[in-house]
Amino acid sequence: MNLPNKLTVSRLVLTPLFFIAYHLGSWIDPSLALLSSILTIVMWVLIELSDLLDGIIARKRNLVTDLGKVMDPFADTLSRVTYFLCFTGSGIMPLWVLALIVWRELSILFVRMLMMGKGKAVAANIFGKAKAVLYAISGGMGLLYVALTNWAQESPILEWGYPVMQVVFALAAISSVASFLTYVRAIIASGALSEMSR
Repeated sequence: MNLPNKLTVSRLVLTPLFFIAYHLGSWIDPSLALLSSILTIVMWVLIELSDLLDGIIARKRNLVTDLGKVMDPFADTLSRVTYFLCFTGSGIMPLWVLALIVWRELSILFVRMLMMGKGKAVAANIFGKAKAVLYAISGGMGLLYVALTNWAQESPILEWGYPVMQVVFALAAISSVASFLTYVRAIIASGALSEMSR
C-alpha cells in the first residue's frame, strides 16, 4: 500500500476514535470534557491534514490508484459526517443541515456507483471543492465552539460565534446540494447514462 493510501486509511482509523473522544465527557465523566476537546481538535487537525497531503502526494509522485480513488472520498465522507453527527447530537448543528449533508453524500455515492459501472469517473467541480472546504471549516468551528464552552464559558466569542457558526453550517449544506446538482447536470449532459437499461 502506497503512502497516500496509508494516509487515507489513517482517516478511517481516526474517525471512530474521534467519535469516542468527543463523547468522553458525557459517557464517562464531565471532568473529561477538557481532555475531550483537546483530543478532538488534535484528531481534526490530523484528519484534515492527511486529506490534504494524500492528494498532493498522490498527484506529485504519480501514485494515484483505483483503490485510492474509491477509498479517499469514502474516508472524507465518513470523517466529516462523523463531525456533524457529533455536533447535531450536542445541539449545535441543526438537524436539517445534517439531513441535507447525509442525503447528498448517500446520493453522490449512488451516482458514483452508476458511473463506475459505465467505466467513468465523477469529475470534481468548483462546488464540490467549496463543499469540501466548508465541511472542514464547519468541523473546525464546531470543535472550537465546543472547546470554548468547556474552557471559557464567559467568553464573548461564544455570543457572536454561535450565529456565525450557524451561517457556516448552512453554507456547507447549501454547497453540498449545489455540488450534487452540478454533478448530476454534467452527467445528464454528457449522456453517460443514456444507454443504461431500465
